[in-house]
Amino acid sequence: QVQPVESGGGLVQAGGSLRLSCAASASIFKIAPVGWYRQAPGKQRELVAHIISGGTTNYADSVKGRFTISRDIAKNTVYLQMNRLKHEDAAVYYCNLADTPGRPLLRSWGQGTQVTVSS
Repeated sequence: QVQPVESGGGLVQAGGSLRLSCAASASIFKIAPVGWYRQAPGKQRELVAHIISGGTTNYADSVKGRFTISRDIAKNTVYLQMNRLKHEDAAVYYCNLADTPGRPLLRSWGQGTQVTVSS
């Protein structure tokens, strides 16, 4: 199964935290770059963070210092720890295999996981 499954979203107050998970059974997820993306209503999907081989990570400017992407190779899972959430972080979050610059590689997307930030 190459298609990853996202989970961990929910409703959180502004300033709160959530940890998203991206799990897949395909072994390629252990080594390939993986990106987290989000899409808010009326907006294009955007790259939030991605992790490449060796553990190098990159973040969108809007989330630097607040979000952390990490990989658990044993569990074949990539996480996105989101702290100090803001209203503008509300979106559906997706993960996907990515190339080194962070462009998504899989044409199909999963269902994503909804993140809602309340006042």
